[in-house]
Amino acid sequence: MVSPAPERRILFRLGQLVATPNSLANVDRSDVERALARHARGDWGDVGTEDRAANDAAVRNGERLLSSYRSSSGVKFWIITEADRSATTVLLPEDY
Repeated sequence: MVSPAPERRILFRLGQLVATPNSLANVDRSDVERALARHARGDWGDVGTEDRAANDAAVRNGERLLSSYRSSSGVKFWIITEADRSATTVLLPEDY
């Protein structure tokens, strides 16, 4: 019997959660909730190797974090947590 992988712990606080109007209109709330959980556990989604390494270092050094995900309908969206962990924003790339 194979044991399930242990759930990763939350690595940092998200602070105040905010979202752009564009992301609210185009990304399902359940997709955002799943992505926020992944983001907080260090699963950065669809980022390259360099960005993944930068995020891993940013967790340790208290810098800004950026993750990229796709909704179930295929819409690309980002999650950015500020360096001081005061806020996390959900946005579409064109909102940046």
